[in-house]
Amino acid sequence: MKKLTKKTNRNLKWIIIFLIPVTVLLIAFFVYPIVYLAFLGFMEWDGISAMSFVGISNYTRTFGDSVFQTSIKNNLIWALSAAFLQIPLALVIALILAREPRGWRFLRTVYFLPNVISLVALAMLWRAMYNPEFGAVNFFLSQLGLEHMTRNWLGELDTALPAVIFSYQVYIGYFMVIILAGTMSIPKTFYEAAMIDGANILQQERYITLPAIRGIIVTAGTLAVAFALRQFETTFLMTAGGPANRTPVMGLYMYRRMAGLRYGQAAATGVLLILLGVVVLSGMQRIFGKSDAIEDAHQ
Repeated sequence: MKKLTKKTNRNLKWIIIFLIPVTVLLIAFFVYPIVYLAFLGFMEWDGISAMSFVGISNYTRTFGDSVFQTSIKNNLIWALSAAFLQIPLALVIALILAREPRGWRFLRTVYFLPNVISLVALAMLWRAMYNPEFGAVNFFLSQLGLEHMTRNWLGELDTALPAVIFSYQVYIGYFMVIILAGTMSIPKTFYEAAMIDGANILQQERYITLPAIRGIIVTAGTLAVAFALRQFETTFLMTAGGPANRTPVMGLYMYRRMAGLRYGQAAATGVLLILLGVVVLSGMQRIFGKSDAIEDAHQ
């Protein structure tokens, strides 16, 4: 018993020693910035003069701003587009490529390629494509005889936000690779047995593939929603929040407060963005429940 206790204590000592560097990094680069951000949210500060305590004034001003209210709505629209547009598209492509059609390796690379290209470059490319006079989108519509559908995609109130969100769908390759890796790890014998029983492709995907990769789909969806909630670069580069403040997101709103030397209000916006992310992601976990189908099968 004494030997077991000594061994346990010795292991605990080394566990603590190995955890110290990680703990220090976590506190320095995650816990401390969040605590400081929350502290700064109660201050009035221009980055030069001394801070002054203003209580919840930054939060009340932020909530009362119509642009901020639009930003919250747009962040939620981005999150919904990730969950119900980006992930389903990535799932369909992954299921098709998992069947290894001719050229599937090349297609896998093509779909993933936008993820290794600068986001700035792609945003500028899409902005040029949406150009009302010389853009490729209006050109192709004209060539198809749909001149009545041509418009200033990024300059009109009804089309600016959908156009920006649509351009972001080129990043489905990231989630496609995650789902594809899980799909191709399913034993082929499952499908062979299903074929012997007379199951067609759709039935195989429904009763074998989807239950087996449910956890991976939930993980990919969580990542997609998290990326959408912190959206900034694409909106900033393509519309800068316009036209008429129709497309701002919370990240852009926070950037504008910082550019105006209102660091207290910017910090309050950052805290609200973190809380929104926690609420949305927690809601996803509650809605979808446990994400491990194998674990569920054992219960």
